Amino acid sequence: MAGVDFGWGSSGKLSAVLAALRARGGERSRFVGLASGLGRPVLAGSPVERWFDLPDAEPERERELARIVREQRVGAALVVLDGGLARALGDCGVPVVFVDSLPFLWTEGDRAELPLDAEVYCAQRCVDLPPECTGVLADVRRLRWVDAVIAGGGAGRRAAPGPRPRRALVTLGGLRAPQLEDWASYPQLVLPAALEALAASGVEEVHIAGNLPAWLAGQLVDSCPVPAATTVGALAHEDFLHRLAECDVLLASPGLTTLLEAGRLAVPTVCLPPQNLSQIFNGRFHERAVGGGSRVVWPKDVFAEDEALALRAGGEGSALDLIYGGIARAARQHRRATSAALRGQVVEALRRVEREPGTDWGALTAEVGTGGAAQVADALVEVLGATGPAH
Repeated sequence: MAGVDFGWGSSGKLSAVLAALRARGGERSRFVGLASGLGRPVLAGSPVERWFDLPDAEPERERELARIVREQRVGAALVVLDGGLARALGDCGVPVVFVDSLPFLWTEGDRAELPLDAEVYCAQRCVDLPPECTGVLADVRRLRWVDAVIAGGGAGRRAAPGPRPRRALVTLGGLRAPQLEDWASYPQLVLPAALEALAASGVEEVHIAGNLPAWLAGQLVDSCPVPAATTVGALAHEDFLHRLAECDVLLASPGLTTLLEAGRLAVPTVCLPPQNLSQIFNGRFHERAVGGGSRVVWPKDVFAEDEALALRAGGEGSALDLIYGGIARAARQHRRATSAALRGQVVEALRRVEREPGTDWGALTAEVGTGGAAQVADALVEVLGATGPAH
């Protein structure tokens, strides 16, 4: 099993599928993990027997992967979004169940990065599929559409929000992106804005999740007014779901897995500005589903979302250059002004949460369904059954 080292959504999906496998008697299977160094804290407590790191350079990476497959007697692979690793495992003779949570993102410029001949290609349902994606997906040999691949944890929605949110959860996700000149630029711009807005809105308690290093978290928390009870720390997936279920409002860097998990619990959610290309789509999908006023966008002098979307015709990397460059430049040259502009938007979004208690915060999740983890688990069991005895 492996998830792309880009944020934490892929690890959340691995956790959800593993839980679904356990629920149907998957204890007979052995699980080993490949790469996914960023997401391992999210998978704490999952039944992964051992993790293997892979060399960066070829051909050492290819040889090491072949050795692991042989010595661990791998019967199948579950890979979330890491197309290169999925293709490499296929080259080693391993049948791959590939989970694509972003099928709306790809264009012809991304075709070479996708495992179009995977044993089962599980594409997560989406509320909109741009026409430039259809040609790529049409060439997937064994395409299977699945519901949202999210966990059923969190023990249901336990929070009972009053007229004003008192407990908040802020999640910045994995905070590591290839090509980003300085990954700290995003939290430096966004976290003070979010914390100041929460304090100004009367929120009393906030936990900041994500892999924010202690030194940077302390620096940013000390730099601005914050709610009286402010804590910081990464959370394993089940712990995150419990915390999510108990909060009155979520402020999230709009990773799709997080938005769908919050929707399953009907948690009022404010989308913080996007860190990457997919989060532009995610924030727009969420805002359209729940109604306007729930999304914070970058000032135009950071970057224009429509320009980033237009650039994706040349592949995701072209758009990411614009996004990452704009965020890094804003952090260097006009951090205070950018944070102030974001703070104002967050305050307005929090007022909307307070002002419109009847909003259907589960609308996006309802559109795509919640059974995807079990459906991917079914695909993996089918593949394992076809390869012989349980592995």
